[in-house]
Amino acid sequence: MSAIKVGVVGATGYAGSEICRIILGHPQAKLAAISSVSFEGMALSQVYPAYYRLCDMVCGTQEEVVEKSDVIFAALPHGLSQDLAARCWEQGKTFIDMGADFRLREEDEYQEWYGGTYTHKELHEEAVYGLPELFREEIKGKKLIANPGCYTTAVPLALAPALKQGLLETGGIIADCKSGVTGAGRKPTQQNHYPELNESFTAYKVANHRHTPEIEQTLSRLSGEGIKVTFVPHLLPINRGILATCYARLKPGVTEEQLWEAYRTFYENEPFVRLLPKGQVANVKNVRYSNFCDVSLFIDPRTGTFVAISAIDNMGKGAAGQAVQNMNLSFGLEETAGLMLVPPAF
Repeated sequence: MSAIKVGVVGATGYAGSEICRIILGHPQAKLAAISSVSFEGMALSQVYPAYYRLCDMVCGTQEEVVEKSDVIFAALPHGLSQDLAARCWEQGKTFIDMGADFRLREEDEYQEWYGGTYTHKELHEEAVYGLPELFREEIKGKKLIANPGCYTTAVPLALAPALKQGLLETGGIIADCKSGVTGAGRKPTQQNHYPELNESFTAYKVANHRHTPEIEQTLSRLSGEGIKVTFVPHLLPINRGILATCYARLKPGVTEEQLWEAYRTFYENEPFVRLLPKGQVANVKNVRYSNFCDVSLFIDPRTGTFVAISAIDNMGKGAAGQAVQNMNLSFGLEETAGLMLVPPAF
């Protein structure tokens, strides 16, 4: 088949530029068009000199991206994707949304957490949630995919096998997560200003983060019952990475052997989830620039507490890498195409 023509809307943001980086090395796709509101008329290599002589493509308009592309990745803030998705749908283009506009099934939750409405309700019925390890069969061949974010990937992958097998109490789950600063986006704020961030480590949006209902939606689907989660994110003074430490109570009689067997079985054929050996702890350093998710498991026998830890690159498996994984599934390609990037050892 001929190379898939890829367009990126919002190509000069962190997630958008990371999609460009991955597509430049993809064996069956090529970058066809990019756009940026802030840098329209400028080459991507002018915004990111690392792309010099590798991608000197000039940022055009959204209309040009849709016209020239088979698949459009939208790396936009929430509230800006629905009209663009509708244009792509009308023209038979595949649309992968990096933002939040199609992630939540219930409009009232979107209104509560994002302050918006569903302007194209028929498209929300067509959209699928793009977490391949959990919903792969739903994604294959689909043309409208909601790409999960970083926390909403790391937490479910840490807990999925145990919840799916009914090994955990569904009340009292805690997700204690840490993120690199790229998760806050490219636009500077007081919080990610270097003097504020350096030599610092702080929680933010405690019990009020917009990813909360999305995490709960996925965990509820897995367990078959409604789940509420205490989710507390923290900001690390590093560029990339998500570390999710998740705590849950074991159901009476559940053994360590049952847990390990559930995780081994669930993830044994997953190319991007690495279940670490007993005693080894997931570390964001070991997944940088990759699409891998490392998972480690622990039990506190004194309290009956299960501790599952996952590590991902928030720009990789937590954003652009997963989006390309979804593209591969949508177009019937090898799921790992363009994504078998080895993390640097140091």
